[in-house]
Amino acid sequence: MLLITVLVPILLGAGLLLLPLKGKRTIHIYTLAATCLTSLCVLFCLLFAGDKTQTFLLLMENMPLTLRLDGMGKVFAALVALLWPFAVLYAFEYMEHEGGEKTFFAWYTVSFGVTLGIAMAGDLITLYLFYEFLTLCTLPLVMHGTSQRSVAAGLKYLYYSMAGAAMAFAGIALLWHFGDGMAFQMGGVLENLAATDVIWVRVGYLLCFLGFGVKAAVFPFHGWLPSASVAPTPVTALLHAVAVVKAGVFAVMRVTFFSFGTACLAGTFAQYVPLALALVTIVYGSCMAVREEHLKRRLAYSTVSNLSYILLGVLLMTREGLVAGMTHMVFHALIKILLFTCVGGVMVHYGKHYVQDIRQLSHRMPLTVFCLVLGSLALTGIPPFIGFTSKWMLFESAWQLGGTAGYLSIAALLISAVLTAVYLLVPSFHACFAHANSGDEGGNCDPGKRMLIPFFVWAALIVILSFASQPLIRFIMTAAQL
Repeated sequence: MLLITVLVPILLGAGLLLLPLKGKRTIHIYTLAATCLTSLCVLFCLLFAGDKTQTFLLLMENMPLTLRLDGMGKVFAALVALLWPFAVLYAFEYMEHEGGEKTFFAWYTVSFGVTLGIAMAGDLITLYLFYEFLTLCTLPLVMHGTSQRSVAAGLKYLYYSMAGAAMAFAGIALLWHFGDGMAFQMGGVLENLAATDVIWVRVGYLLCFLGFGVKAAVFPFHGWLPSASVAPTPVTALLHAVAVVKAGVFAVMRVTFFSFGTACLAGTFAQYVPLALALVTIVYGSCMAVREEHLKRRLAYSTVSNLSYILLGVLLMTREGLVAGMTHMVFHALIKILLFTCVGGVMVHYGKHYVQDIRQLSHRMPLTVFCLVLGSLALTGIPPFIGFTSKWMLFESAWQLGGTAGYLSIAALLISAVLTAVYLLVPSFHACFAHANSGDEGGNCDPGKRMLIPFFVWAALIVILSFASQPLIRFIMTAAQL
C-alpha cells in the first residue's frame, strides 16, 4: 500500500501531462481528485499500514530500495497530506493569473508523490533518490513563469541542489563503508564501528548535513530560497512551508538519529560545526527579513531562519531537542503556508508587493488581513499561539543541554524572537492602522472562496492547536520513538 500511495500522484500527474485534457474545469477536477485520492491513501496507511519494511526494488544484492512508515515518517506524511489538497484549491484561483495550468498542476501533483516517498523511505538510499527526484520535479515549478528572472532562479536552485547532492552522496558513501547497512533504525547503524574509523564517520555526517542542509537553507547555502520567491505563490508556499525545505530538515533528522546516531557525534566537531551554522542562520535570516521590503522575500528569509530553529533542536542531539524540532517543523509549516498564501492573495487581488504599500489594507481585504495578522502573531511566538509552544520547547531543550552550546542557542533564539516581532508585526500594524497611501481607496478586494477556504482552514487549525497542542506533541514523542 505504501508504494501505491507514492505512485498514485506520480502516475496521475504524468497522466495530466500526457492525456488530452482540455478546459480549466476539467484540469481542476482531475488535479483535485488526484490530490484528495492521494491524501486518502495516506490516511489509510497511517491507520492500517503498520511499520513493516517493504522492498520494492533491488538495485544490487545488498542495496534494496525500501518503504516503511514509522512514527517519524507518519508525522511528515500526515503534514504533507493535510496541507497539499488545500494548497491545490488555493492554486486554482491563483493560477488563473499565471497561465500554463496543465503543466503546472501536473508537476505539482508529481511533487506530492515524491515528497511522500521521502516521508516513507525505509533507508537512506531510498530517501536520497526521492530527495533528488524532488529537485527535478520542483524545478519546472520554480521556472514556470519562463521569464528571465524565473529561469535564473531555477538554475540557481538547480546548481545549489546539485552541490548539495554531491556532498550528501559522499557522506552516504562513507556511512555505507563503515556502517552496518542503510536501513533506518533509532540510534544509527554504527554499532560495530572501530575506534580508528570514528573520524571518517564524523566527516561523513558533516558532509551529509551540508548536503541535505542545502534544501534546509543553511547559511551559506541559503541563497536559492529567496531567489525562488519569483515562482508563483502556490509553489513558494509549498517550497517554503512543506515540500522542499521540510524535506531538507527531515533528511537531517533521519541521518542524525536513524543513520549515524548521536553516540559518536555528540560533543565533537560533527555536532558543533553544524550547530554553529544553524545559530548563524537563525540570526542572519531574521536580520535579512527585517531589511527586506518585498513581502514574499521577507517571508523567504523568515523561512531561512525558522528552518534552522528546527535544525537547532535536532543538533542539540537530545530527546527533548528532537521533539522540539519536530514540533516546530509541524507548526512552522502550518503558519508559513498561511502567511505565504495570504501575501499571494494580496499580490494578485490588490496588486501590491512591498511592505510600505499595504497601509490600511484591512479596509480593502479584511478577511485576508485577519488571517495574515493571525499567522504573524503565531510565528512571532505570542502566547498562547503555537509558535510560542514550539519555541519554548526549543528554549527548554537548549537550557537543559547547558554549556556554551546551550547558552549560545538561547541567545540566538532570543535575538531572533525580537527580530521576528519586527519583521512580522510591523507589516501587520501597517495593514491595520497606518494611514493609507494616496489612491488606495476603494471597495473590498478579498479573494474568492477558493483562496479564502484554505485561509480559514489553516487559521482554524492554528487556533485549535494553540489551545490543544498536547495530544499532537505526545504523538510526536511517540513517533520519534522516545
